[in-house]
Amino acid sequence: MNKQKMTNYRWVICAMLFFATTINYLDRQVLSLTFEDFIRPEFHWTDSDYGNITGIFSLFYAIAMLVAGKFVDWMGTKRGFMWAIGVWSFGACIHALCGIITEGMVGLPNAEAMRLITNAELAARIALISSYLFIVARCVLALGEAGNFPAANKAVAEYFPKRDRAFATSIFNAGSTIGALIAPFCIPPLAAKWGWEASFIIIGGLGFIWMGFWQFVYKRPEQNPAVNKAELAYILSDDTVEEAPSQIEEEAGKKVSLLGCFKYRQTWSFIVGKFMTDGVWWFFLFWMPSYLKTTYGLSSTDPQFQWALGLLYLIVMISILGGYLPTLFIDKKKMDPYAGRMLSMLIFAFFPLAALAAQPLASLSMWYPVILIGIAGAAHQAWSANLFSTIGDMFPKTMIATITGIGGMAGGIGSFIIQKSAGALFDYCGETGFQLLGYTGKEAGYMIMFTFCGLAYLIGWAIMKALVPRYKKIEL
Repeated sequence: MNKQKMTNYRWVICAMLFFATTINYLDRQVLSLTFEDFIRPEFHWTDSDYGNITGIFSLFYAIAMLVAGKFVDWMGTKRGFMWAIGVWSFGACIHALCGIITEGMVGLPNAEAMRLITNAELAARIALISSYLFIVARCVLALGEAGNFPAANKAVAEYFPKRDRAFATSIFNAGSTIGALIAPFCIPPLAAKWGWEASFIIIGGLGFIWMGFWQFVYKRPEQNPAVNKAELAYILSDDTVEEAPSQIEEEAGKKVSLLGCFKYRQTWSFIVGKFMTDGVWWFFLFWMPSYLKTTYGLSSTDPQFQWALGLLYLIVMISILGGYLPTLFIDKKKMDPYAGRMLSMLIFAFFPLAALAAQPLASLSMWYPVILIGIAGAAHQAWSANLFSTIGDMFPKTMIATITGIGGMAGGIGSFIIQKSAGALFDYCGETGFQLLGYTGKEAGYMIMFTFCGLAYLIGWAIMKALVPRYKKIEL
């Protein structure tokens, strides 16, 4: 008998997850790329204002992640993802209203009138009102965006066997890099041509287009006519007895409460990994545009600015190979999936040390910090793809989105601390002329931040390894 040729529909699902994550990061980047040249002059923001907005976004994202995973597990992958991207696309679009509402509340006719304000008291009022409005819009954005990774991680667990999950995760996770790579080439030109409000609306509208495709593309593999028996067998090839499709309903009856998840050391290991490292990536994402403006005087519409960020995120694209490394360890060295991923993560944890040299080399050329931060960012994405995959190694499928949400909450709290601290630090260093290791003002502040970013991964890995030294599957 001829062996049935396997379909490859799982990669269609992976492509959809990739595009969703790309849109997710495009929406997230609009603020950072319009902040210095368009929004700061109009609303008279300080670095602390910007740090507060990005920090509260991170904190609300953290809180939303805690319930987003549970929500996706309850709603299911398809409907959960639809709700998530619908909410965050709406949240992205309503940023455009912040300027109009601020004008009305302070009694000024247009944005140009706000830019020309010299009265310190009125400028402070404009900054305060607009900050609060942006915080509201960012919270709606965060509420929806919190569902992306729990839903995507759950979809990967449903459509890929364990051996391929890190690779599939690294592919969809590369959408965050592609979104960040595309953003400087499209968002500042949109803002320059039609206003910063238009950039939020146009980029935000992409999510509604994605929803139309997802409605027709996604079905669970065992219910999907596009998945033949050979592909379904491959998807389920490494399922243990307790994970077999016939047992899914039985497992669903043994659901673990949200609080119950915290009794496992594996949960705390994932929490530590996300808390220590997510904020590093978000710091690069939110502050590198400002760094190029502050250090080199580049506007967001300057081709050099766009190519600098483009090169940075092009380097980050190397991270897509990071999901393949544990597969080599598993196949060639016969390591269990968890051990292979932890060894891979240890290797990746050394590369962010490149960030330690970013500020010392900044005076020689702009391209040195760009390249070094790109290397650190690539290491983060490779680390992140493997960190997500450890959930599928140790937890039942019915818990995956919930544990992802808990870890995302921890990552959001870590990011809140970093964003808030960075804004306050940069204002303090700039106002006082703070000196450190020969650096003065904001340069000293960036030296402090880059040092933390470089060391965070090795610290996080060591704590994770201490919590879960070897593979142990959660039994319900």
